[in-house]
Amino acid sequence: MHQASSRPFRGGSWRFVALGLLALAGATAAAEQAAEPATALRRDGGLFTAEYQSVKVPGDRPIDLIGAHLYHRLGEGLYVGAGFYAPLVQGEYGGFVAADLGLHARRPLWGRWFGVAGLSAGGGGGGRDVEHSKRLSGSGGFAKGYAGLVYDFGDFSAGATVARLKFRHALIDSSQLNLMLEVPFTYLTGPYAAQGQRLSVEDDARVAQEGGESLLTLGLDNYHQQSPRGSNRSTVRLADLQFARFFSADHYWFASLGMGYAGLPLYNQLLGGLGWRVRLSPGVAVYAQLGVGSGGYAPDVIDTHSGLLVYPKLAAEVMVTRDLGLGFTAGAMTAPTGSSRNLTLGLNLTRHLRAGGGQEAAGPATLQGLRLSVLHETEFRLRYREVDRPALQMIGLQLDLPLGPRAYVPLQASGAYTAYLGYPGYAEILGGLGLQTRLETGERWQAFAQALVGANVHGRTVKGSAGLRWLLDERLALNASMGRLTARSRGGGRFEANHVSLGLDYRFSVPTR
Repeated sequence: MHQASSRPFRGGSWRFVALGLLALAGATAAAEQAAEPATALRRDGGLFTAEYQSVKVPGDRPIDLIGAHLYHRLGEGLYVGAGFYAPLVQGEYGGFVAADLGLHARRPLWGRWFGVAGLSAGGGGGGRDVEHSKRLSGSGGFAKGYAGLVYDFGDFSAGATVARLKFRHALIDSSQLNLMLEVPFTYLTGPYAAQGQRLSVEDDARVAQEGGESLLTLGLDNYHQQSPRGSNRSTVRLADLQFARFFSADHYWFASLGMGYAGLPLYNQLLGGLGWRVRLSPGVAVYAQLGVGSGGYAPDVIDTHSGLLVYPKLAAEVMVTRDLGLGFTAGAMTAPTGSSRNLTLGLNLTRHLRAGGGQEAAGPATLQGLRLSVLHETEFRLRYREVDRPALQMIGLQLDLPLGPRAYVPLQASGAYTAYLGYPGYAEILGGLGLQTRLETGERWQAFAQALVGANVHGRTVKGSAGLRWLLDERLALNASMGRLTARSRGGGRFEANHVSLGLDYRFSVPTR
């Protein structure tokens, strides 16, 4: 993503679309969950989609976008979720990235044929240089709609849709064919309030039979550029969040999002791939994985050209506790269509989530709480280099990992759908510590405060906030907060803003051993 019109996004249409999606998700899920038993595990459903489309750009080469979305099932044939788009092999668009929230529907037509349709809104941007990004992606806000057919092969569905993608006041305004792959999945969850509790014998047997192992990894990586041709020759330091799921005892697939916090703030990359674990002892393991995806900043700054990335990496992990591992990583990041070549070194911290009954089993499973929030945020009274700037409108996601009833670790990523300093693509990636009041039985209000550190387009960022949460039911809650954010660029310019946030929480727990 690039530093992103200094004017506000007039009409606020994207805001109303985003809040409308939140309201629909909340109302539908609340109705579906009304009859849920208070303490039982339940089976939730979801859908992963991958898409590919080549978008016409007037006066330039097309931009081909790969999309990946994760949806949660609201009801029969209706899903809500979020995802990303990034370019692959056409043109010079390395570093372009966009994220959205949307609804996806599928309905049976005849035989194994299904009709699919969807609507989403979000923000993003990029281009071959920062000036080109303004023409290509305008203010950064966009909407997408699509409709088409898929054929159900059993474990997955594949087909095509006609898609319409429009960025506001931008060159990207096109209808095109969109190839689509759908992969359904199910998973077992429990009530959020039951976190830390052991499962019943019946539920534990069910989890042992159906469960597997997942990894949630927070990493710090350092990209040492080899003979760089772009204007940036610094070591790029980035933070990345990776989720991995084992499909056999020691083989897994993974997806990761990374953003730069120093050297090249908000350098971005989206990767997916396969990995292999070799256990050297109960407390030591080596991982080898190969990731393929898209990323960069702008080709004139760091030459990833079309955006395609290939990243083989090794990691040595030492278990600090039974569920927490510290890893040391080394690899080579390459842009096959560009000149960017990087040797990488890093550290990561991994939370192991085990639910199966194999060799990792250690007594009955317990429930690990998780809280996922969809946020709409306004940053106002914004100043940069002592000059007042227009407000920013942003959509974000936050994942909270409870440390107990009063503390949690928040991980937050958000992007603007209005422009900043005349450019699209303003974004933030942050993590930190949160405190909250303990909820007693029957209470619906909860106060919270959190302190986050990370990066925005200027570099290292500090963000603090406090607010209230109102529980709608066992699974859903609304939250509102306000606070302050500051950052300082390498040139000494100071960024500061107040912020107010409204969001919808989805609260649940997953079995782990």
